[in-house]
Amino acid sequence: MDGEINKSMFIFKNVIGKGAFGYVWRVEKKPSRFPFAVKVMSKAKVFNMRSVDTVINEMKLLSQLKHPFIVNMNYAFQEKENLYLVSDFMVGGDLRYHLTLRQRRFSERQAQFIIACVILGLEYLHNNGILHRDVRPENILIDGKGYCKLADFGLARIWQPLNSSDTSGAPGYAAPEVLNRQNHGTEVDYFAVGIIAHELMLGKRPYPGNDRQTYKENVMKIQAELKKADTPESWNHEASDFINKCILRKPTSRLGLNGPNEVKSHVWFKDFDWQALLARKLNSPFIPSIKRKNFDRKNFILKPEEQESTLQIKMNQELLMQPSIQALFDGYKYDIDEEKRKELEREENEKKKRNKLK
Repeated sequence: MDGEINKSMFIFKNVIGKGAFGYVWRVEKKPSRFPFAVKVMSKAKVFNMRSVDTVINEMKLLSQLKHPFIVNMNYAFQEKENLYLVSDFMVGGDLRYHLTLRQRRFSERQAQFIIACVILGLEYLHNNGILHRDVRPENILIDGKGYCKLADFGLARIWQPLNSSDTSGAPGYAAPEVLNRQNHGTEVDYFAVGIIAHELMLGKRPYPGNDRQTYKENVMKIQAELKKADTPESWNHEASDFINKCILRKPTSRLGLNGPNEVKSHVWFKDFDWQALLARKLNSPFIPSIKRKNFDRKNFILKPEEQESTLQIKMNQELLMQPSIQALFDGYKYDIDEEKRKELEREENEKKKRNKLK
């Protein structure tokens, strides 16, 4: 249908990210030129990596979620070869970029603000029964005012008591119970929060390891703990205590076991104005310069082993000609404008019903 959201409604400007299935573009929607970010995913790659459920799950979850501390979806649509997920454009880039390239360590005030933003995003998800399960600096995006939002819901799931088979999290941030394929809950997200806070404080993670096995061995070897001597002079030891309680290997002892209020009530956040943060009334102590492109172009260059051969391209084209393959992506569609129209219609109908009863 002509009125349905499609690729021609956007001006594709430049690549700002790379994912497992394709690239993320900065785009502008016609005719307003309002900026968005579009994740373009190759259907063939999604199918070949057995990730159809992952991308469908992400779209369905995001269609039910709206919050100032998550990166919200605005549109989703598809063509024969690709899926398109259109979300809020975050001009400040991701936290990983600023950790590694721009500013290896952060001040305590900056770190506290960043972590508080993440906690509010997690509070919303957890109160809706959702585990993010992939909290890491790459999935924390920063807007033009320095507010951080959680992104990438591909591994997010509605919590189920028997979920030991669900693998999640990246090396460096995954909780021990996930690494050991045990049932897990919201505590896995707070473990990752502790790891990130450690990284913001000291410029490194408490448990090294870039591959899953090495990381797991280091996590299981010894309980990491920050001593008073480890805390930078410009930081309060309450920050170290917060980190230590988040990165406890035993989930039943970990901060956050009893919900987000337990995390928000930690002494490190004593006198912190959570309501003002939620209302976006606080001035962020870390605001990335919007005059610079807050991403590293080197990350978007395909390595030789990532480039598809002529044979692979032909096989993918033949794959996507099969109706059964295309049917796997049925329903991959979302239009926030259409949802708003439906909501207005519902409100109007409810209003008419109330007037009839008077």
